[in-house]
Amino acid sequence: MSTQSGLNLFNWGDPKIKTLHVTWFAFFLTFVVWFSHAPLMVFIKEAFDLSSQQVKALLILNVALTIPARIIIGMMVDKFGPRSVYSALLIISSGICIGFATADSYESLALFRFLLGFVGAGFVIGIRMVGEWFPAKQVGLAEGIYGGWGNFGSAAGAMTLPTIALMFGGEDGWRYALGITGVIAGLYGLFYYRVARNTPKGSTYFKPKKTGGLEVTSKKDLYFYLLMNIPMYLALAALAYKLSPAGVQLLTWDTTYLMWGLLVLLFAVQTRQIWHVNKEHLEQGVPELEKYNFKQVAILDLAYFVTFGSELAVVSMLPLFFLETFDGLSAVQAGLLASGFAFMNLVSRPTGGHFSDKMGRRRSLMFLIGGLAVGYLVLSQITSGWWISAAVLATMACSFFVQAGEGAVFAVVPLVKRRMTGQIAGMAGAYGNVGAVTYLTALSFVDYSTFFLIIAGSAAVVFFACAFLDEPKGQIAEVLPDGTVQLISVE
Repeated sequence: MSTQSGLNLFNWGDPKIKTLHVTWFAFFLTFVVWFSHAPLMVFIKEAFDLSSQQVKALLILNVALTIPARIIIGMMVDKFGPRSVYSALLIISSGICIGFATADSYESLALFRFLLGFVGAGFVIGIRMVGEWFPAKQVGLAEGIYGGWGNFGSAAGAMTLPTIALMFGGEDGWRYALGITGVIAGLYGLFYYRVARNTPKGSTYFKPKKTGGLEVTSKKDLYFYLLMNIPMYLALAALAYKLSPAGVQLLTWDTTYLMWGLLVLLFAVQTRQIWHVNKEHLEQGVPELEKYNFKQVAILDLAYFVTFGSELAVVSMLPLFFLETFDGLSAVQAGLLASGFAFMNLVSRPTGGHFSDKMGRRRSLMFLIGGLAVGYLVLSQITSGWWISAAVLATMACSFFVQAGEGAVFAVVPLVKRRMTGQIAGMAGAYGNVGAVTYLTALSFVDYSTFFLIIAGSAAVVFFACAFLDEPKGQIAEVLPDGTVQLISVE
């Protein structure tokens, strides 16, 4: 298959195409592992005689660790390279997945589900890898293919894992399905380390001068960066609240207070580390050639908040929305109708990246987020009086703009500052999870129509924020290990 950007995806003799394929499949496996519990939950619930509150707790725990994990993994990618980090993540996740499959109590299920939130950071790694291998004029489409096919892993798991569980039969079929998933992920981690390379032959892998936080290039940006960290800690505090006696009752109030105290302490430690990373070079002054505007990172964070954040939230509630809105639907039918939202990823995300490559970074992002806002406005008007087919079409049209917007966001991420792509991707990715927590929290207080209107309104705000995105043009400067400066084209 050859794309309009000149990518022949079947040309395995091209090293960058080979890298794209082995990397999107690594991401695909992380999503299979991350959401492997969802299609098997009916078996798990029966095996452990779980209450609905305990099931909800497992679902919350599955995303709790992902927010800090994406930040940490982003730093590790920039320091050690995506090849080693992706391999390690797959191998470690393999062990955690097998641990979940062999759990013998609800407490161990909860522990391993919490730890599996770590695998949700895999997305960040491939963003840096693909950004290293593809030129700026093709990077949007390549990142879109990586993201779209990788995200499809959750749907693929939903389609295959119940069948595998039934093939093994008995009470432990679900354990075999999960165990096989873990083994495949671990073996692929070894394979990835053998075949992947961080950069094309002869290219330099740029690393941050220090680790522990993003390097910014002005004091104004430093304060802006610290401010942008606060919502991530608030989201984690909200997750702890949901696990408290006021929510699903997994934690006691004493434990909840302890969690909140730890979050305050972690924020203080991270703030100190960020200050340490930036103090010296800000005092000395940053050469004009090496400067970048943190405003770009902040806008991309907010854009991913409304795109991926709304996708995670809507995928979680859409089957129930269809079931409660339209009389006569079964739970299976409602799930099938809602699945169209996730399936659009295969086409939408690459298309969003392609738009970004061809239409321009700012213009495509504004167009897609504007379409997202209109899409959710339409969804807010769906009632039982609608034809079901019209409601499904409206849902899929909205999902196109949501996922294409995600592709457009990560078409820009690798062009901001090459040596910090992992950290920038990690922060934007974490903001996607923050968006999901925010929207799902809002849903717990309002009806479905108002929920969709809240997303539409926040998207409208981000639409105007995107007007201030600096279009990456010309060249960016990166410092080589010997201190010399190399210019990299972003056009």
